[in-house]
Amino acid sequence: MLIVGLGNPGKEYEDTFHNCGFRVLDALAEKVGKKPTKIECSALTCVTQIGGQKVVLAKPLTYMNNSGEAVKGLLTKYGMKPQDMIVIYDDIDIPRYTVRVRLSGSAGTHNGMRSVVDKAGTEQFVRIRIGIGRNEYDLKDYVLGRISAADKPRFEEVFKKAADIIDNYLRDGDEEKLMRDGNNIK
Repeated sequence: MLIVGLGNPGKEYEDTFHNCGFRVLDALAEKVGKKPTKIECSALTCVTQIGGQKVVLAKPLTYMNNSGEAVKGLLTKYGMKPQDMIVIYDDIDIPRYTVRVRLSGSAGTHNGMRSVVDKAGTEQFVRIRIGIGRNEYDLKDYVLGRISAADKPRFEEVFKKAADIIDNYLRDGDEEKLMRDGNNIK
């Protein structure tokens, strides 16, 4: 299984809304005690075991809009199909602090997901969306804006809960439970 958290590399992007995927992946990595440190296929990666299966955790270093390049390389390197993948990312189209799980579907308005779908050649893979809500700011300025100090604790809870949902799914493989758990977090 390939678990990809989308985001932008570099200190200047660390606490931005666009890095929610990275933050959930970090929470999952902390939970399993393995941190992505190896650079391969334009991504920081590590290989671990969760629920008895081999899992590759990955944070693309290609910047958000080219995330598909790293994803395609990793799928090829590890001999996986897109259906063996979970992608985690921020989503302005769902309410703030909400987690939504989809088993497939379009990329919507998210350029990083458009790149992943394009390079994977399919929409048939699990995605975990972290709701950041909309704002009156320009979209680019908003998603690259920093999560406020007041919002950080709440988002940290959401990141950990999303990591728990992924961990549970990898251990039990129950898609119905994944959908139930993932779509009930607010």
